[in-house]
Order: sequence, then C-alpha cells, then structure tokens
Amino acid sequence: MKLYHGSNTGGIKILEPHLADHDRPYIYMTTIEIVSAFYICNAVDRPFYWFPYGFTKSGTPIYHELYPNALKEVSQNRHGYIYEVNAEESKMIPFKNIPCARLATAPLTVCDCKEIPDAYVYFMECNSNGKLEIGKFEDKTESELNRWYKMIYDILKEKNMALTPDCSYAKFVQNKFPQVWQQYINKESSTFILL
Repeated sequence: MKLYHGSNTGGIKILEPHLADHDRPYIYMTTIEIVSAFYICNAVDRPFYWFPYGFTKSGTPIYHELYPNALKEVSQNRHGYIYEVNAEESKMIPFKNIPCARLATAPLTVCDCKEIPDAYVYFMECNSNGKLEIGKFEDKTESELNRWYKMIYDILKEKNMALTPDCSYAKFVQNKFPQVWQQYINKESSTFILL
C-alpha cells in the first residue's frame, strides 16, 4: 500500500520510528497525501500537535479554521517534504479515530519525495482542485466552535496543563483561545460562551 509522511526534514532515505506522545516510537503515515502535508506545519512544538482537520461526508479532508486566517498563519512560508513509501498493509497499525492514518514500528525505505516550498500555496492548490476543503472560521456556527473549544478544554484537562502553563500547547491556547484557558484554570464547566 502507498503511504505518505510529512516532514520538515529533507533528504530522508529511510523513515525511522520516533517517540511522540504515545507509548512507543512509531512512524506516522497516512493514505492521503494532503493529510501528510498538515504535519509540515504544526503550530505547536512536539510532543504536542495542532492539526484541526477532519473529513467531509464524501471523505475529502477539511481543515477547520478555529480563528481567522488560521490555515494561512500556520502554513504560509512553511517548507517541507512529503515522503512516499510502499508498505505491506498487514504490517501497518491503524490509528484510532483517524481512518486514513497508519503507524509502523520498523524502518521503511522512501520510494519518492515531493518538496513543498510553501505549504499554504500547496493547500490553496489542493483547495482549488477539490482535494481539500477549508472550513473558514467566519462560517462556523457558535455550536460548532463550542464543540471545538470543548475538545481543547478536554485536552488541557487530560494533560493537566495547569502544571505546565509554559509548554507550547498551553501557550498556544492562551494566545488563540484565552476564554478556554481561563475556564480551564478557573475549573469552570466546559460549556463555552463565545466572546
């Protein structure tokens, strides 16, 4: 099966498992090229991640902007690479909650690589040819935003980020979603009122 891996590192010939925020080192890949490109432009430092994407009913990837111009902010002028590997499906581990994601525990040889000089330009091209939808912040309902805010709140709570308020994810939330951070710190309910 053909799989894709997005990275900011060029010249990779063999993908190696790395430890992220899971129990053991993995290679993170996807069956959809555009999804791998999201991983070129993480808004927070590892081991944390900020990739608010999902899929339309027809299966097209959709990037959800949770503040104005979010996609442009995180991806413009971000340079990276999309690596392609051929892997035996039986040796890949499906990733919970993301149907197109696959994990590998053993090194994989790269068979092709596409350089992405500017991730935002790439995303706009994918959007114009129907391979990507962009869920604009301005088009989101209060209910939709509140669902996203609750997810952010739940991550803060799960990771107990009151103890690490200077980590990249906590700082990102404090900057972009101050109302969520305040409710978390004040131990208020995770029902949000948009400001």
